[in-house]
Amino acid sequence: MDATLQDPLVGQTLDGRYRVAARIAVGGMATVYRAMDTRLDRVVALKVMHPSLAADAAFVERFIREAKSVARLAHPNVVGVFDQGTDGTYVYLAMEYIEGCTLRDLLGRRGALSPRAALDVLEPVLAALGAAHRAGLVHRDVKPENVLIGDDGRVKVADFGLARAVDAQTAASTTSVMGTVSYLAPEQIEDGSAGTPVDVYACGVMLFEALTGAKPHTGSTPAQILYSHLNRPVPPPSSRVPGLALALDGLVARATDRDPARRPADAVELLHELRSARAKLTEAELDAEPPNGEDADDTTPVATPDAEPHSASDSTPDPDSEPTRRGVKMTKGADDGVTEVIRRPLPEARAEHTSVLPPLPADPPPSRPRGPRALLEGRRRLLALVGAALLVLGIGTGVWYINSGQFTQTPSVLRLSQADAERTLTEAGLRVRVTHEFSTTIDRGLVMASDPGPGDRVRGNATVTITVSKGPELVKVPKVRDLPLAEARKRLRAAGLVPATVSRAFDDEVARGAVVSTEPKAGSELRPGRAISLVVSKGERLEVPTVTGLPEEKARETLTGTGFKVKVAAARVHSEQKPGEVARQSPDAGATGARGDTVTLTLSKGPEMVTVPDVVGKDEDEAVRLLKAAGLDVTVRRIFFTGSVFSQSVDGGEQAAKGSSITIWVR
Repeated sequence: MDATLQDPLVGQTLDGRYRVAARIAVGGMATVYRAMDTRLDRVVALKVMHPSLAADAAFVERFIREAKSVARLAHPNVVGVFDQGTDGTYVYLAMEYIEGCTLRDLLGRRGALSPRAALDVLEPVLAALGAAHRAGLVHRDVKPENVLIGDDGRVKVADFGLARAVDAQTAASTTSVMGTVSYLAPEQIEDGSAGTPVDVYACGVMLFEALTGAKPHTGSTPAQILYSHLNRPVPPPSSRVPGLALALDGLVARATDRDPARRPADAVELLHELRSARAKLTEAELDAEPPNGEDADDTTPVATPDAEPHSASDSTPDPDSEPTRRGVKMTKGADDGVTEVIRRPLPEARAEHTSVLPPLPADPPPSRPRGPRALLEGRRRLLALVGAALLVLGIGTGVWYINSGQFTQTPSVLRLSQADAERTLTEAGLRVRVTHEFSTTIDRGLVMASDPGPGDRVRGNATVTITVSKGPELVKVPKVRDLPLAEARKRLRAAGLVPATVSRAFDDEVARGAVVSTEPKAGSELRPGRAISLVVSKGERLEVPTVTGLPEEKARETLTGTGFKVKVAAARVHSEQKPGEVARQSPDAGATGARGDTVTLTLSKGPEMVTVPDVVGKDEDEAVRLLKAAGLDVTVRRIFFTGSVFSQSVDGGEQAAKGSSITIWVR
């Protein structure tokens, strides 16, 4: 049984316009369907939000606002948004339908790509992101699942705007899916920053994966991957695939620098750098064989229930043509990337087990009427024929029972409550075994998987194991107050959390260098991989005393007695203080410091001496000008309103401290 037949939307018409034909994929936020726009007579991909999200008015409002922004992009490498609307509890987007597969499907079949093929895919991706960045949009969820490759070779980026809208609903979901965690930039993990450099970083990770066939950072838990993104650089692709050109190493290194300020500012700049790097590569370097070779696995990609939904789907072969499978091989092309669709015949189907009645014998030729012995012989032949027919019918029934009659198909119970799932399976004659696992995408108490899966052929009394979600795995923030910073970080990592930003503050109770508090606070229940901020003690708050004008030894005694360390500057300066006294201190008096902080003292070598000009007999203005030019202050005493200087407090030619005041008398 086709699982999509059990979907209530299949066969329905949404909003009086979109007739839903089949389900393409199911993700944590939405389900994607292939539908017919009956108004314009065209096939579209219909993305319908899950009811749990559609019930959140704020989320729906932001979802619609972002969809409008993306619809205005109108870029050839962006999956187009045609329409948006609601029908009862259903909130949907009508988008461009792409026949083909995702970059994830391609990497899953082929492994590493040649540099030419990898760049052919990345160039149109960067063109799409560049248009979005210059329009003020950030994708935030760039990954191979959102890169669609059409059967006609076009490369398009999907889910623009949706990632940003989802952040409002799942602000703490850094571990929502392993695929997404693998492409998060360090600043997204540390403080949630999400400017254009986060898309640049994700593109660098995708290029690394396309060139090597593997992600740069791996781990058994999301926390381990997050830690690697925060603390380890993305290795050069040539370290995994010897022989790759150094220009490709440099391109990946620039795009994945852990400091966002050192990355290309946006996708437009990265696209320019990619084209410059490509121009330096030789034909041999562009066509370097990846370690897995050129032959692609010809298995057609199939969307799985836990995959992120996208608008690409398996293409439907022409019913009149020879049955085919599709393989995708990358070839050189223009900036939008080119794929070559290779058609191969399917292997011959296996013969089914069948039973056929033997043909009846030909009618005997006309003869004379037969006697009793002839009649008896005829009856025997008739009984033999009936017996043979019954025998064949019995064998056929047995074969049918062995091959089909004792089997049934597992009904779909995904996203049902445990009670509803058990009832559905029991009514189908199946036994039920229940297990529980954590899930970041399936609500607590709902079925997240079954084994055998929906539609699988099983015996009528078989046992079906259903896995019920325990909701997201939660860990408690450990108590790390009073612990040294290094030990606190170790305990947070052991709990599955990621120590992130560190700030410092004065604290009279916690020793200098030890942790005062965390954010979120100790005891909070969080998903693994969540970033934790720490506040570290600067020690007891102290006020710097005034020591300017004190002799050096007295100043030292005062500062050390308060709890400060003392440093004396090597150079002395002229000041009004006596030689050997403190001329300046840093920090200044009254400033706040911690016990053990250092106060720097600069000692005086006394005031600077200057020669006093002789201004007796000069008029007042001239006398004042000469004295100030020598660095002296002037006080004027007048006997009459105007006149010339007849006396000065320090005689001309004598020494006086620079900045000291000279009094002149005028009459």
